[in-house]
Amino acid sequence: MSTYVLQSPVGLLQHAGAQIVLVVSGGGSQVIPQLLAEGGASGIMLEALVPYARSAMTELLGGEPETYCSDQTVRQMAVAGWQRSIKLSNEVGNNVGVAVTASLRAGKQKLGQHRIHVATHHIQGTRTATLQLINNLRSRLEEEHIAALLCLDVLVGTFIEKKDYPWRKELESLLVEGEDIVREQYMPPSSWQKLFSDDELVIPVETNAPTESRRVSEKIQDRLIFSGSFAPLHDGHLAMAHIAEEIAERPVEWELSVSNVDKPMLDYIEVSRRAEQFKGKRLWLSRAPTFIEKIRAFPQSTFVMGADTYQRLTDLKYYGGSHQQLHSAIQTICRKARGLIVFGRVQNEKFENPADFNVPTALRDVTCFVSEREFRVDISSSHIRANKK
Repeated sequence: MSTYVLQSPVGLLQHAGAQIVLVVSGGGSQVIPQLLAEGGASGIMLEALVPYARSAMTELLGGEPETYCSDQTVRQMAVAGWQRSIKLSNEVGNNVGVAVTASLRAGKQKLGQHRIHVATHHIQGTRTATLQLINNLRSRLEEEHIAALLCLDVLVGTFIEKKDYPWRKELESLLVEGEDIVREQYMPPSSWQKLFSDDELVIPVETNAPTESRRVSEKIQDRLIFSGSFAPLHDGHLAMAHIAEEIAERPVEWELSVSNVDKPMLDYIEVSRRAEQFKGKRLWLSRAPTFIEKIRAFPQSTFVMGADTYQRLTDLKYYGGSHQQLHSAIQTICRKARGLIVFGRVQNEKFENPADFNVPTALRDVTCFVSEREFRVDISSSHIRANKK
């Protein structure tokens, strides 16, 4: 391959064997023609998506993001692109999802910060770059050009770490004082890569917890498992864990699934941030988004859950409206789980007592209900996130 080709973005990505799905929203769309205009683009580009309407973004991410233009949202977009690339190429190799979301100049002036978020996700890591532009200093077209250059820089840098490429030099020359690119990346351990590539269902995470060393391949059973998204872990979770430990007479072990039924997987940066909350605790990462899959990952274990999760166990919509599938799931839960410890919660300013739920007798028989007198914490992760905005 010629030196010229290896100095072009497409040539470098082709040389790396990249298989790309690009997702662009709000700004940065100039990167599409920059990639497709070069010969050889068909060898690396699987698809380019532009979910511009809010409904399109909601469909892509499986729900409405808390903020449409943010570091977290662009990472979710990149993971969605990565999962799409695996589906299109039917392999997990040099597949990569690259995403751009930007809030740029609109019309003569734009209120609010002009900013660009870029992310890539592939099996070997998650990488991001954030750039805040001086408001109304440039035209929309000039800002779009900068967004495209930043996207190219992060995408190529995902595979080849070098700093003197023409597009990076041009990008740096276009920035003024006060405009700095903030970069972050997380390169996971090999065990995480095995989990993300579906080679493992569940893996332990090193958190300096006082637990015995065990191989991932060993059978994991007879445990007290508290599953959740823990975004963030809060005092309510810790209080639930303490009560559950007293009931089950064993320590709680926490489980975080990197997979979700309707949403993209978590990216490595997000997983690492959530895992940081569990220092000194026993933590497992899994690819078990449904409760039936959690039972398969942790057979004959006792599970801790809130009223909302407990209610979903008997909700027909989670079984495609099939009474037969619901009945089969309840049988599996009753047969393969050692028991359930269930806590109430406040919903619409009213305490929901799961003991009052209409559930099958067989499920009720394996459930220990914690009363409102024993536990009531009027707090939730979503409430905490909302107050941080």
